[in-house]
Amino acid sequence: MSQTEHLFEKEIVKKVSLRYLLYLPKDYGKKPNAKWPMILFLHGMGERGNNLELVKKHGIPKIVEKKDDFPFVVVSPQCPINSMWNMMVDELHALVVDAVQRFNIDENRVYLTGLSMGGYGAWHLAAAYPDLFAAVVPICGGMIHDKDISEQIKGLKDMPIWIFHGAKDETVPVENSKELYDALKKLGGNVKLTIYPDLGHDSWTVTYDNPALYKWLLKQKKQTKRSTR
Repeated sequence: MSQTEHLFEKEIVKKVSLRYLLYLPKDYGKKPNAKWPMILFLHGMGERGNNLELVKKHGIPKIVEKKDDFPFVVVSPQCPINSMWNMMVDELHALVVDAVQRFNIDENRVYLTGLSMGGYGAWHLAAAYPDLFAAVVPICGGMIHDKDISEQIKGLKDMPIWIFHGAKDETVPVENSKELYDALKKLGGNVKLTIYPDLGHDSWTVTYDNPALYKWLLKQKKQTKRSTR
């Protein structure tokens, strides 16, 4: 009997869940109609698991533990131990959409950042959903790609992106960030790169401690209102 060609097609609905830390500024809710900027923070590989206290080890979740005047709503999810952020872009997209709907968020001022594994996650999430964010800050990250990386990131050409990396990073090579920076520059992208000449893998502490980063973020806003719903 000869083989015949057939097409199987079916829509599959996937249930997703992510545990996350939520930070609300001290003045949140005082003006019911006020809309707030939001940061989605993606942690590194060492903070995976089911203990949200681990997420407070580095970066913005660590900062807001001691700072009650941080001017952003912050959503900091925890990646399951058996996964990686670059494998969870659909789950992260759903989380952002839910947060924008659930809280008083200005959807034109939603920002994305991550460190190490979270830096990879930030690149992959932004590339998959470029209309979701007003700006992206990947720290010591990169992208997993098996084709021309320019094709993978072409949707980020108009996205304000500020990349950070330590020149002496032996965990994630600084060349990862340079490759993405160069590719975006060739596309005419709105991107800048800060390389710390004397830092290794931990290039996030000095970055997240720098007030200039947050001033820059607050200046970034989507030019046209594009719904995340």
